[in-house]
Amino acid sequence: MKKLVASILSLAFVAGLGVGAAALAQDEHAAEGEAHAEGATPHYPLKHPTELDWSFAGPFGHYDKGQLQRGLKIYTEVCSACHSMTLVSFRSLEELGYSEEQVKAFAANYQVTDGPNDAGDMYERTAVPSDHFPAPFANAQAAAASNNGAAPPDFSLIAKARGVTRGFPQFVFDIFTQYQEGGPDYIYSLLTGYEEPPEGLEVPEGTYYNPHFIAAAALAMAPPLSDGQVTYDDGAPETLDQYAKDISAFLMWAAEPHLEERKRTGFMVMVFLVIFTGLIYLTKKSVYSNKEH
Repeated sequence: MKKLVASILSLAFVAGLGVGAAALAQDEHAAEGEAHAEGATPHYPLKHPTELDWSFAGPFGHYDKGQLQRGLKIYTEVCSACHSMTLVSFRSLEELGYSEEQVKAFAANYQVTDGPNDAGDMYERTAVPSDHFPAPFANAQAAAASNNGAAPPDFSLIAKARGVTRGFPQFVFDIFTQYQEGGPDYIYSLLTGYEEPPEGLEVPEGTYYNPHFIAAAALAMAPPLSDGQVTYDDGAPETLDQYAKDISAFLMWAAEPHLEERKRTGFMVMVFLVIFTGLIYLTKKSVYSNKEH
């Protein structure tokens, strides 16, 4: 009975600690919002990312190929004007459900630099499936010069490279829930989080206030997406919310295209370990069953 009471008290303490931590986090966000007005240095991001339900979340998660295709459309029509994706090859698009002929036709829309030729010169040619997405600028300096001095980051791994640190007790729960969607949550929140700056806050000229930005209160990128900007062929809503979800999922796939295979392998490994543990237990029980203790 005493053990039962102790267990209940322990669980109540942990639950109370979690609630207290959540309340403390809310108080910290409120204080951070007031820090601008007082001239103090706030902690970024000012608002934590919105946590969404992704199809690829959890131990049995998988990619929605329709969503990935829509995300590719957004990248090619909007994002590729500024952001490169140099680690992703065209032939990997077959994993999104495209045929080999469709991938060849898609790659043919791009020109890539190749060479040197017999004369020692570099030249331009039509891309083939084995090529990678070409960068929109010749180098980082050219990219920065065309974007108010801030070079747009490469999108190949951004969904894994970006993410807001989750404090206690959330990171403890993440061990069991296998939360790995911090990057997509952050990208979605950033794309949908542009606001008018609060009263008393002045943002630098040429920047745009976004409380979800991880490095400052404003960033050089103007709101890249708006309702009705991209036309979908599958009847999906053509809204900012849907655009942000689709491009975030696509960038997660670009950063981790073998996620589904990894999760299947992990599940089989866990099943094997459970069975192996049972066999070890039965073997031990059998070996020592006739021995005196």
